[in-house]
Amino acid sequence: MFDKRGQLAVFIIIAVVIVGIIVVFVAFRDRIQLGGVPRELAPVYSYYSECVEQETRTGIELLGVGGGRIDTGDYVPGSDYSPFSSHLLFLGSPIRYWYTISGNNLIKENAPTKKDMETELADFIETRIEECDFSPYYLQGFLIEQGEADVKTTISDGDVKVNVKSPLSVSLGEVKARKNIHDVDVKSNLGKFHNQALDIYNKEKSEAFLEEYAVDVLRSYAPVDGVEVQCSPKIWKSQEVVDELKSGLEANFAAIKFKGNYYNIARKEDNYFVVNHNVESATRVIYSRDWASKIEITPGDENLMVAEPVGNQEGLGILGFCYVPYHFVYDVAFPALIQIYEGEEVFQFPVVVIVDNNVPRNPLAISVESQFETDICEFKEGSVKVRTYDTNLNPIKAQIAYQCFEQTCQLGETIIKGQNAELEADVPLCVNGFLIARAENYSEVKQLFSSNSEGEADIILEREREVKVKVLADGQELSKDTSVVVHFAKQNGKISSAVLPETDKVRLGEGFYNISVFVYGNSSVVIPSTTKTQCVTTPKGGLFGLFGQTKEECFEIKSPETRIDYALRGGGKAEDIYILESELEEGQVTLFVNSLPKPNSMEQLQNNFEIFTGNKVELSFP
Repeated sequence: MFDKRGQLAVFIIIAVVIVGIIVVFVAFRDRIQLGGVPRELAPVYSYYSECVEQETRTGIELLGVGGGRIDTGDYVPGSDYSPFSSHLLFLGSPIRYWYTISGNNLIKENAPTKKDMETELADFIETRIEECDFSPYYLQGFLIEQGEADVKTTISDGDVKVNVKSPLSVSLGEVKARKNIHDVDVKSNLGKFHNQALDIYNKEKSEAFLEEYAVDVLRSYAPVDGVEVQCSPKIWKSQEVVDELKSGLEANFAAIKFKGNYYNIARKEDNYFVVNHNVESATRVIYSRDWASKIEITPGDENLMVAEPVGNQEGLGILGFCYVPYHFVYDVAFPALIQIYEGEEVFQFPVVVIVDNNVPRNPLAISVESQFETDICEFKEGSVKVRTYDTNLNPIKAQIAYQCFEQTCQLGETIIKGQNAELEADVPLCVNGFLIARAENYSEVKQLFSSNSEGEADIILEREREVKVKVLADGQELSKDTSVVVHFAKQNGKISSAVLPETDKVRLGEGFYNISVFVYGNSSVVIPSTTKTQCVTTPKGGLFGLFGQTKEECFEIKSPETRIDYALRGGGKAEDIYILESELEEGQVTLFVNSLPKPNSMEQLQNNFEIFTGNKVELSFP
């Protein structure tokens, strides 16, 4: 009986408690919200979470467009050797290169890890949420106290989790609340994009597949190797070749894709542009002709690329024809931006693509840190005083660099002080290095200098002037169907060339020159078709061949008739001609040469060249 009464008492107590809870809830339901925050104060905490979420989204966007960096670091300029700064400027935003060549010819890597991104994103949110604007709530009578925030972020494939530890106290009248932990979960592909970007980057670093595409473009859009049957030089304008190459890179890199389901292949040949690497998200490669690029062509200068003919020289008449072989070597380096995207979300990172001597860079080339190489320019333990002058010993401003081994360190610019233009700078200690001086409208000077034993250097730069070149044959103007190639070869090895009538201006400085003038015009030389029998010895078939017996097999080689429409029609040479700067100030030089007979046979063509070697060139300045 006692047990039943005890049980009844327990039930009664529980019922009373439940009724009490219901009464309290009904009485205060307008002031209670899940999580322990009174309903009156909930808008403030909700706004704070929205502020954290918005700053998180902003940070994610900055990481995406910044190559995994919000703080892109200090800007480091490029150099004449490597025109790339530490950042690629894309749509007004600087993006730090993941792979590049520094100004002193060292390879640098800067691909961020996921931990790096989490740290930068947390720091960004931590700074920005201090500026969350509570002013509308102050106007409503809320009292708000916000403590210092400690932010942690976790980047996953599909979202970014943010944990904010920040005491936030809010009161309105008698209602008060305090919340210390604020968690936000933002949907994002940042983690997935970063993983894909690292995969592509590692493939490029180890296989140099972008360089492979670049070499194909080079051989398709620029003269590299070849032979032309003609007796006049083959000439290209350097800037036109560079422009055509940039156009080819721009178009072809835009067509590159990766294995995935974000495109359709319309033609079988377009499979060439599909990189053998599977990706989950759409990916493209961008190159712009407006970005700083390095394109050096050897042999050639800033104006012309000239391939000289073979076969019309003295003693080569046995060839029976003329031909122009050419082989140009290209050193090309340019930025490529790799973009990964879905909808409006983007992750992008730039790399420098390097073609060295017509071939892709060594795929094994990795960062200097991993090779334990030394950046010589970081150890400037010596000092140097450099003074720069023109040939009249007048001070001139010049940019000074120091080359030690394969690295070039920028030292600064000489400043005019009275009768001198001076620069005092720290320099790495080096034996048989070179001081390099450059000034606008002056020839570059490269002067031997051992910084471990020398402390001062005087450098004299020769002024260059643009000069218009005019050629007269037998004192007469040349006909419109005539072209002229003029070479001004200086004793230091520099050659300035003009091709008339297209390019009639060269830059010359005072000094000794060897001058060659080639006048080309119409000819009537025809090389008839020929048939030549070529015989080779081959092993006999069957059992006899096993014992070394051979037989002779002959076949015919047919060469078609070839017409030489353009051949040497005049010109000559002048050696050890000293040109004064005062003469160059006139802005024009006239070259007088003798004409040659119109060749109608290979013998006459050979004879013209023999006469040419004895012809002289006379110069006249207005």
